[in-house]
Amino acid sequence: MEAYKQEFIEFMVESDVLKFGDFTLKSGRKSPFFMNAGAYVTGSQLHRLGQFYARAIHDEFGLDFDVVFGPAYKGIPLSVITTMALSELYGKEARYCSNRKEVKDHGDTGILLGSALRDGDRVVIVEDVTTSGKSIEETHPILMQQANVEVVGLMVSLNRLEVGKGGEICALDEVRERYGFPTASIVDMGEVTEHLLNRECQGRVVIDDKVKAALDAYYEQYGAKR
Repeated sequence: MEAYKQEFIEFMVESDVLKFGDFTLKSGRKSPFFMNAGAYVTGSQLHRLGQFYARAIHDEFGLDFDVVFGPAYKGIPLSVITTMALSELYGKEARYCSNRKEVKDHGDTGILLGSALRDGDRVVIVEDVTTSGKSIEETHPILMQQANVEVVGLMVSLNRLEVGKGGEICALDEVRERYGFPTASIVDMGEVTEHLLNRECQGRVVIDDKVKAALDAYYEQYGAKR
């Protein structure tokens, strides 16, 4: 596993973004872990997060694109910090773009924030986590309606590796199959478990044998085919 992925796993724990315990998800599933990207709140955290996204995008999709698009709402800051990090780390001048939940009819009108989209633009989409593909289902048509653009790929921070709507493959793979563009994550839960199992992080072990057993039971029920 690349060093920056190991650093990102520990960064999620340090930032109190990735937690282990007993959680009820929006889907109603009882999960032994929970990821909340809204817990990245400080300047230094957001700076580092943007760098992790930029490195993963560079490794997975390259740098031949024009726009970083973040679906509202959590994708808005992600698109900004990733664009800044791409410039900082690689000298890559991409534009940022996000959508509004509602069309604005005064001042800066329209459905988009940030850069306008132009015919021929190559777009990378950034999200925190994809569990059902709903946000892509909502925002992909918006992208296509604005201009004749090409989606280079979708990057999320964590692939939960759970079955999506179809009940077999994970949501990221469902998005790839449905829309025909690549999908990737900075890390997935398999890598998280491998790196943290019985290893101290922030002075404590967050995945011990008991937590690992709970994760195994969860994925026995909800794990996606790989």
